Amino acid sequence: MNETSRLAIDVGGTFTDVVELIPETGELRFDKVPTTPDAPTTGVMDAFGVARAPVPDIGMFTHGTTLGLNALLTRTGARTAVIGTRGFRDVYLLGRTDRRTNYDITYRKPPALLERYDTFEVTERSLFDGSVHTPFDDEDARRVAREVARRGYQSVAVAFLHSYANPAHELRMREILAEEAPDVAVTLSHELSREYREYERTSTAVLDAYVKPIVRRYLHTLEGELAAGGFEGRFLMTRSGGGAMTAASAREQPVSLILSGPAGGVIGAAALARTLGEPNLITIDMGGTSLDASLILDHEPVLYQGAEFEGLPINTPSLYIHTIGAGGGSIAWLDGAGALQVGPQSAGAAPGPACYGRGGTAPTFTDAALTLGYLGTGTPLGGRLTLDAGLADKALQPIAAELGMTVKALARGIVRISNTKIMGAVRAITVELGRDPKDFALLSFGGGGGLVAVEVARELGIPTVIVPPGQGAFSAFGMLMADVQHDFARTSVAPLAALDPSGVEAVYGEMEREARAQLAAEGFDGDRVTLTRSLDVRYAGQEHSVTVAYPEDPGSAMADLVAGAFARLHERQYGHTMADPVEVTTLRLRATGSVDKPALPRIAERPPGAALRPEGTRPVYLSEDRPAVGYALYTRETLLAGDVIEGPAVIAEHTATSVIHAGDTLRVGPYGEMVISVGSATREVTR
Repeated sequence: MNETSRLAIDVGGTFTDVVELIPETGELRFDKVPTTPDAPTTGVMDAFGVARAPVPDIGMFTHGTTLGLNALLTRTGARTAVIGTRGFRDVYLLGRTDRRTNYDITYRKPPALLERYDTFEVTERSLFDGSVHTPFDDEDARRVAREVARRGYQSVAVAFLHSYANPAHELRMREILAEEAPDVAVTLSHELSREYREYERTSTAVLDAYVKPIVRRYLHTLEGELAAGGFEGRFLMTRSGGGAMTAASAREQPVSLILSGPAGGVIGAAALARTLGEPNLITIDMGGTSLDASLILDHEPVLYQGAEFEGLPINTPSLYIHTIGAGGGSIAWLDGAGALQVGPQSAGAAPGPACYGRGGTAPTFTDAALTLGYLGTGTPLGGRLTLDAGLADKALQPIAAELGMTVKALARGIVRISNTKIMGAVRAITVELGRDPKDFALLSFGGGGGLVAVEVARELGIPTVIVPPGQGAFSAFGMLMADVQHDFARTSVAPLAALDPSGVEAVYGEMEREARAQLAAEGFDGDRVTLTRSLDVRYAGQEHSVTVAYPEDPGSAMADLVAGAFARLHERQYGHTMADPVEVTTLRLRATGSVDKPALPRIAERPPGAALRPEGTRPVYLSEDRPAVGYALYTRETLLAGDVIEGPAVIAEHTATSVIHAGDTLRVGPYGEMVISVGSATREVTR
């Protein structure tokens, strides 16, 4: 083994997924270990322990974590203050006045991350062009900094008016905080976003500050444990925008990690789409706690220039990922009207589903899948965890008795409700945005994806389901594909026709110098550096814009080229164009440091005359009329390219299980991917 070995680790709500690239052969090894919520680094080091290479021989470690996201979900982040311009103290708490949920009388706005007591103001003000309207008041700033220290805040977000155009006052505030409150972590809004929209920029800074102390402690501890084990390689973290960042950068901008785990799966899906020649994919990643749905269009993931967490904007680039509480650990329960519900509460990793035998008693999706026969007790999850059917049955019995149902009928109901929620997530990213699911293939991964994918596809009319190699740890595989990425932006609102090409070049030149210096400090130069320019463009008077690629050779025709590209994209995204004047709002630059990417190895074909035979059968409950339908059993690791399996069948593998039904046909592709043609003869499977 040599130091070019690479490892990717994705920490999920229930399991920590591991993918190891064996450099001598190009082999990819997939594995799982239990997540350890109370000691996050323990699960990561356990994951290193199942790798074939010893720690000193791993040259690159790429990591995704839900640590920041979980802190936000549970409101367990740092005690945070926000400092704004005098007269604008309430920018963060006022937010926007739009109401997303108009007709739900049960809706309650998620609790804020801080209260008005936690907001401060300092005498200073810059204008939109960067000129100083009110000089920075050092004494006023020191008064606020002393109060922040006196109250014991752990973190502070500084977001001054128009600091995107002139950051000098924010930089001075950091100096004063370092003198008066040295133990407080500081986030400056302009270092995360050099764009207008004060509320969005302030919200981004607050979210970053809220998780910064937690992420810093975690990374400090993990780096210490890795160093003690002899790790000297490159340590990268996946980021919400689909790339990676160094651990040092992640400590300073942890807001970029909030969707780092789900992003790995989307990166891997885009790479697989290019490998298989499948341009358009719907992805569903069903883990232990949640399900993440996303799109691949023309072999590329959908990227937004901003994201949201519970209505709070994050003004950094992010992959379009729709998340719902529908994972393997989602708990079944009865609401106040006595109706069966599933999730969003999850049994998580501790204690986990009842069938794990770790003390859990609440009935979950996994318990239902085991009771139906989708899962079995003969193949341990991850090679280590044997499921207990008796415990699953015991957990389901109380609700079954209350509803007057058999345990198996209840289990079928739990799976049906989960499927319906997943279909809703798919519709949210397709039908509700004017796209037809039938125009896509469904790429299913995660520990539970293969259990539900075919049933979901059948209901939505999706003709093909693709299950990638190592589906249970596929997000970690995607992390091996992640290039180091930095995004830069400068607000520059001006009519497109009046845009000064020389001024634009000067702004891009400044960003490119900053980008090259940052990548060089991280070990990337020469042909490993790619700089990509783009523009945010809108019709004058519009609120939101479309991101357009900057012309490679703009010359004097720049305005015409940009206008033409904008019209095509606006037509594609919104279904119409207008004759209104066009204006530019933001100049953007994406800087990429390329890492070597693994290729999926091809698998062997079955020799002529050697028939594929099932290893046995398992009774699967479909309905009261069909309580024990025989499903053929296969082990995925024994399948070879070109193999064909006719449903009904269960295909178990080291990290997950897939189920196909009567009328479905599975073919094994050259890379070990399972391509399932979804039949229409058994729609009653989900009814």
